[in-house]
Amino acid sequence: MKTTLRPAVCRCLLTLVLLPLALAALAQQPSLHQLQQQFIDRRFGMFIHFNMPTFCNQDWPDPDAPADLFNPTQLDCRQWARAAKTAHMSYGCLTAKHHSGFCIWDTQTTDYNVMHSPLRRDVVREYADAFRAEGLAVYLYYSILDTHHRLRPHSIQPSHVQLIKDQLTELLTNYGPIGALIIDGWDAPWSRISYDDIPFEDIYRHIKSLQPDCLVMDLNAAKYPREALFYTDIKSYEQGAGQRISTSQNRLPALACLPLQSSWFWKTSFPTDRLKDPAELVRDNIEPYGDAYCTFILNVAPNRDGLMDANALAALKEIGRLWTRTGHVADLPETSAPIISSNLAKNRPTEGTWSDDYAIYDFANDDNFGTCWNANREVITPWWSVTLGRETPFNLVVITDRDADRLQRYRLEALCAGRWQTLFEGHAPTTERVKIHRFPTVWGSQVRLTVLESRGTTSIAEVGVYCERR
Repeated sequence: MKTTLRPAVCRCLLTLVLLPLALAALAQQPSLHQLQQQFIDRRFGMFIHFNMPTFCNQDWPDPDAPADLFNPTQLDCRQWARAAKTAHMSYGCLTAKHHSGFCIWDTQTTDYNVMHSPLRRDVVREYADAFRAEGLAVYLYYSILDTHHRLRPHSIQPSHVQLIKDQLTELLTNYGPIGALIIDGWDAPWSRISYDDIPFEDIYRHIKSLQPDCLVMDLNAAKYPREALFYTDIKSYEQGAGQRISTSQNRLPALACLPLQSSWFWKTSFPTDRLKDPAELVRDNIEPYGDAYCTFILNVAPNRDGLMDANALAALKEIGRLWTRTGHVADLPETSAPIISSNLAKNRPTEGTWSDDYAIYDFANDDNFGTCWNANREVITPWWSVTLGRETPFNLVVITDRDADRLQRYRLEALCAGRWQTLFEGHAPTTERVKIHRFPTVWGSQVRLTVLESRGTTSIAEVGVYCERR
C-alpha cells in the first residue's frame, strides 16, 4: 500500500533534518575576534589603486570623464598577484569604486562602468580569480563618496542609500568570499558625508547579512580615539595623512597603509620615480606593526596598460628577499564590540554644573574628540546631562575621558518616565580613555553623568548615547 505524507508532515520532517545542520553551521562560524585575529595574522598585503584616476594623472579626476577613457590594453591581474607573492604578501585589496564613481565590475546599477569602456572585461572578477589562484585572500575597497552619481554632501537622497546597498550586494554576492571591505569617503573632513547621512548601522548590517565573515573597515581613525572601535571592525592608520599607530600602546586590530610610489594612483612619472626604500618599509612598517596587532598594506599602482612598472616589481622582489611572512605572532587582546549605531546625544541640548572658562557643557557632545567639557575646580561633585528630546530607547553609553585615567568613579543615570534610573555607579571599568557601558534597553529623555571622583579636574571629551540593534 502506497503511503502519502501530508505537506505539513513533510515540512516538519524537513525541519528536523535541516535544523541540526543549520545549528552546526552557526557553531562553526568564527567570532568577530577570531576574524580580527586572522586579519592581523596576514601581516602584509597589497593595496591596488586602479580605476579612472589611473588615466587622468590625478587622484581626483573629472567625475564626468567618459567611460571610454578607461582602456588598459594589456591588463594582467595575474602579474599583480605574482608580484604580491614575491613580496610574501598574503592578500590584495582592489579599488572596485573610487570617489569619482566609476565601477570596474559588471554592475547593473549604473552605465558608468567597465563594461561600457573599450576593455569590456570585469576587472574585479579577474583580480579575484588571479589572487585566489596564488593562494592570496581577496579584499575590496569601496568609496561611499561618489561624485559622478552626485552622492556628496548636502545632496544625499534615499536612492543613494539604495545604490550603495545594491552595489555592495553585487560585490558580496558575485565574487566569492571577500575577507574585508575597506570603505572610504565616509565621516571624513574632506568627504563631509556623516554616518547619519548614510546610516552606518544599516550598511554594516547589510554587509554582514551577505557575508558574515567579511570584516568592515572604515578609514576613519583620524577622528576617533585609538582605544575603541568606532564604526569599524579594524582600526586604520593612513600614514601619508599623518596617522601613526603606537606600536607600544595599540591593543586593537589595526591596519596601516602607505603607497610604494609617491601617490595612490599611477602617474606618468612613476616608471622613473624613486620609490620608497624596501629596507625601510620592512624595518619601519612590516616588522614592528606585525608585533603590534597591525597589518601593513602597501599600495602598488598599476599603469595605464594594466601592468605594474618594472621598478615597482623590483621593489616588491627586494622586500621578499628581506622579509618572510611568519604568520601568527601575537594573541589579539579581547576588545569591546564595535560601536556602529547613530549617536543620539550628538549636538543635543546639555546642562551641568559650573564649567571652567569657555569649556562649557556642549563641548562634551559636539562630535569632536579634541574638545572637552571642563568642570570648574570649585565644584565638589560635578554633573553633566544631555536632553535627547522625547523618550527614546537606548542601551549603550560611551564616555571618552580627556586622559586615560582621569575619571575614577561616577554614576550614570537615565530620566525614565520622570524618574532618574541608575545605569551604572562605581569605579571606571577601565583605565583607558574610552569607557563603554552596555545594558538592557531603557526608554529615557535625558542621560546624566555625575562625577564622584576624578584625578584632577573633570574633563570629558565626548559622551555618546546609542541604541544598538540586538
